[in-house]
Amino acid sequence: MRGLSTLIVAIATFAGLSSASAEFRIAEDRGGQIGSYLQQYAQLRESGERVVIDGACLSACTLVLGTVPPDRICVTSRANLGFHAAWDLAPGGRPVYSPEGTKLLWDFYPDQVREWITRRGGLTPTMIFLRGSALRSMYAKCPQPGTERFAETPKTRTAKKTVNSRSLFAASAGAM
Repeated sequence: MRGLSTLIVAIATFAGLSSASAEFRIAEDRGGQIGSYLQQYAQLRESGERVVIDGACLSACTLVLGTVPPDRICVTSRANLGFHAAWDLAPGGRPVYSPEGTKLLWDFYPDQVREWITRRGGLTPTMIFLRGSALRSMYAKCPQPGTERFAETPKTRTAKKTVNSRSLFAASAGAM
């Protein structure tokens, strides 16, 4: 019975959250299947939650940039975005370049991100990293905890990776 009362308290606590005050924190996300991320970020966009990028956001994780409005995204000094071409699994489990997946990634990125990627040779099997002042020139720096906007609160939640049956990947796989 005690477990049930704990569950009820938890539900009541989260039911009182307003979407305007909640955060979705991304840290140490290495990417994965493109479809899973597009689905998760579409739900995030609809929720009204703010996104705090506070560490590695690699590969398919970077789709957040083209899915969530930029005024709801901020970056910390630890933010580090990694971009590369998409790949799929060939028979036998070998990763192979996916032109369709790479075009999908490209089409989702905002213009300023595409321009930055283009200046570095485009989306290739080699990961390129956007961080520091270059990243902060494109996205707002997150205010320090305890300040008004994007402040850390108990309502903050961290990205959780979901997996589905789609086979297209944008995650580091070594040589393609």
